[in-house]
This record gives sequence, structure tokens and C-alpha cells, in this order.
Amino acid sequence: QVQLRESGGGLVQAGGSLRLSCVASGRTSSSYVMAWFRQAPGKEREFVARITRYGINTNYADSVKGRFTISRDNAKNTAYLQMNSLKPEDTAVYYCAAARTVIAGGALRDYDYWGQGTQVTVSS
Repeated sequence: QVQLRESGGGLVQAGGSLRLSCVASGRTSSSYVMAWFRQAPGKEREFVARITRYGINTNYADSVKGRFTISRDNAKNTAYLQMNSLKPEDTAVYYCAAARTVIAGGALRDYDYWGQGTQVTVSS
């Protein structure tokens, strides 16, 4: 079992930056693919970014490519999402997720564990 806890959300003006953190407890987080998803009001949860177990490969949704960076520090059991050049359309609850399978991609069903989410609000 893995428990995930996100932090770092908040209110920021358009063009600003935020850094989200996701701390994993339980089994060693390096065993899992880690990802970030987000859910805006009235919309379905969507994929944002993923990182493989040792950080070798990363993938991003087209909407955040070039602005967001996912990273991880397995020694700290923590994954990060650095968000730059934020836009109002980035406003959402951001969720951290962990997958046991190494082939986990951008589908919600690939992920076994989820955090409670952290709110990010970008004002125009």
C-alpha cells in the first residue's frame, strides 16, 4: 500500500509559477510510476504528466508541454510538478497518482493509488 499526499497548491496570477509536491509513504516509491492529473470544475479528470520509476522518461499532456516539469526524488519519496507560465485554464484540483505497472501511461485506470488533491487557482 502507498499513501500519497499533495501540497503546494494555491492562488497565483496568470504568468506565475507554483511547485507541487507529492510525498509517498508506505512501500518504496521508486517501485512506482508517478503521475499528475487534474480536474477542473465540471470536467473529467485529465492526465498532466508522468515520470518513470527512476526518472529516465517523462511524458506531458500537450496543454502543459514546455510549461510544466515533472521530477522525482526517490530518496525523499517525493514527486514534484513545477508549473510555470500558468494560465487561468490551468485552474483545477491537482492529483498525484502512483502505478505499480511500469507501462502506466496517461489513463486513469493505469494508476493504483491516488492522493486527495491540492487546489490550484490561476487568476487572470
